[in-house]
Amino acid sequence: MASVRWIEDQPYRERTPFLTRANVGEVLPAPPSPAGWDLVFGKGGTVRGWRDCAVNRLGISEDELDPDPERMEWIGLQGGYGYLNATWIRVWGERTPGMSAAIMDAAYFGDHPDVPPYVPEPWHQNPATTARMTEWLGWVMGSMEQTELEADRLQARQIRAERPDLGKLTDSQLLDRAVSLRPVCRHMFDQHINQSGAASIGPGAIGAICAAIGRPELAMRLIAGLGGVDSAAPSFAMWDLSRTVRSSPALTQLFSTGPSGLWAKLTASQDRDAQRFVVSMNEFLAEYGSRGPNEWDILSESWETDPDVALAAIDRMRLAPDSASPGLNNATRESERKAAEAEVMAALAGDPETAAQFRAALASAAVFVPGRERSKTNIIRVIEETRVAIWEIGRRAVSRGHVDRPSDVCYLFEDELRDYAEGRLKEIRELIEGRKRHHAWLLTLDPPFIINGPPPPNTTWPLKADLRFSAVVKGETMAGAPGCPGLARGRARVVLDPSDPTILEPGDILVAPMTDPAWTPLFVPAAGVVVDVGAALSHAIIVSRELGIPCVVSVTGASHRIPDGALVEVNGDAGTVTILELPA
Repeated sequence: MASVRWIEDQPYRERTPFLTRANVGEVLPAPPSPAGWDLVFGKGGTVRGWRDCAVNRLGISEDELDPDPERMEWIGLQGGYGYLNATWIRVWGERTPGMSAAIMDAAYFGDHPDVPPYVPEPWHQNPATTARMTEWLGWVMGSMEQTELEADRLQARQIRAERPDLGKLTDSQLLDRAVSLRPVCRHMFDQHINQSGAASIGPGAIGAICAAIGRPELAMRLIAGLGGVDSAAPSFAMWDLSRTVRSSPALTQLFSTGPSGLWAKLTASQDRDAQRFVVSMNEFLAEYGSRGPNEWDILSESWETDPDVALAAIDRMRLAPDSASPGLNNATRESERKAAEAEVMAALAGDPETAAQFRAALASAAVFVPGRERSKTNIIRVIEETRVAIWEIGRRAVSRGHVDRPSDVCYLFEDELRDYAEGRLKEIRELIEGRKRHHAWLLTLDPPFIINGPPPPNTTWPLKADLRFSAVVKGETMAGAPGCPGLARGRARVVLDPSDPTILEPGDILVAPMTDPAWTPLFVPAAGVVVDVGAALSHAIIVSRELGIPCVVSVTGASHRIPDGALVEVNGDAGTVTILELPA
C-alpha cells in the first residue's frame, strides 16, 4: 500500500497529542478521495478556513500553529481518516470565559470511556485569547447578529442558480470552475467553525443552570423543536412527498417494486400521478439535491446524482401512518420546550441575574444551533457544484473508455486532473484502479476513535471484520448520553448504510454506528434512534430534537452488540437502551 500515492497525514506535534474521530466522523465518515481532499479541504480550502477562524475570530495566535498554513493541526488526516485535534478544542475551552476542557469534552464525547483525563499545561492559558473570547461572547450572548451567515446562504444559492451548462465547458474549464469554488469553501468553513463554537455556548449555559436548580434533565427539552434547522428540512419535504405516494395507487405500485432504478421508472411512466410526482421531486432535488451519504467528499453520490437514494428514504416514510408526521412531533417538542422554560423561570423567580442569563442562553441557542446547521448547508451546496463539474469530466472519461464510472476521476489529485484535462495524462485506468484498491483497503480498517500520542500506523489498526463484541442479554441496560427526550419501544434495526434503509419499518428503532445528514430522513419513520458515538453537538442529537424522535447517543458498541430484531426500549431522558427481548 505504501507505493500508492495518497493524501499525506498531518504531522504529529507532541504538545497537541489528543486526536479524535468525534464530530469529524460525521463530516468524513470514510477516507476522503484525492480530488475530494484537494478541491475542498486542502490547498487553501476548508483546512485554511478553520485556521482563519481560529486566528481571526477565536484569538489563537499564528505563532502557536504550524508554520505551514496548509498543515492546520486542528483538523487533518491520520491513516487516511479525518481527525480533529482534541487538545486544541480543550485549550480553547480553557481560554474561553465560562467554558472549560471538561465542558468541551462533554460536548464532543459525552460519556465515552476512552477519553483521557485533561492535564493542564502553562501554554493552555493565553490572556490575549481570553480577551478576544470575551468580545466574541458578547456577540454570542448579546447581539447574535447573523449578517455574515445570511450573506453566505445567498451566495451559495446564487452559485447553484448560476450553474453554467456544464456540457458546453471544456475539461479544463470544468476543472477551473471546481478550483474557483475552493476559496468559497474556505470562507464558508470559517463561518461554520464560528457558528459551531457559538452553538456550544447557549446550551452549555442552559445545562449549567438546569443542573443548579436540580433539574438537569430539562436542558434537552429546552433546545428541542427550535425550528429552522436546515439539515432537518429535507425530511419535512420528503414526508410531504411520501404522503403523495401513499395517496396514489399508481405511485404505491411503482414504489413497491423497490428503490433500485425507481427514478428511471418514475420518469418513464406515462401515469399522471407519476408525472406530477416527478415535477415535485425535481423541485426537491433543486433545493436539497446537494445532500447525500458522505456528502463532503465529491467521490460520493448526492441525491442529485442518484435520486434513488432519496427515493429509498421516501419509500420508508410512505409506510408510516399520518400520525408519525415530523411536524406533529416537532410541535410536541416545542410545547414541551415552552413548559420547561416556564418551570425554570419559576425556579429562578428570586434570582433575577441568573434568570436574565437563562433568557440570554435560550435566545443564543435558538440562533446558533440552527445557525451551525445552516453554515454546513451553505458549504454542502458549494461542494455539490464542485462534484458535478468533476463528474462531468468523469462522464467524458467513461465515454472515452478511460474509466468505468464518472466518480472514478475523483481518485486523481488536482495536478493529475489538470494533466488529464489538458491532454498530458491519457492512461489513467491503471493509476485509478490502484488507488481504488487502496481506498477499499482503508475501508476495511477500524480507525481508532481516540488517539492520544504518536498515531499508530494504519497497518496496525484492527480490521472491521475481526472486531468482536459481547452480545447483549435480555434485561441488560446499555448506558449512553441523552439525546432527544422521550420513551420509545420497538424492534432494533441495525443500519450501516443510509443509502439502503430497506429493512427499516415504521416504529422500528434505528441503530447506527454514526450519523451524518444523509441519515436524517431515516429518523422520520423510526420510533427512536440509538447511535454508537456522539455528544451534545452531534448531528444525531440536533436533528432528532428537531424531528421529535427519542434519541440516545454514545452507546458504545450498540451497532455491534444489539442484534437486529431485538425488542428494545429507548429512554431519551435517561440516556439508556434496555433490551426487552432477543430475537428468536
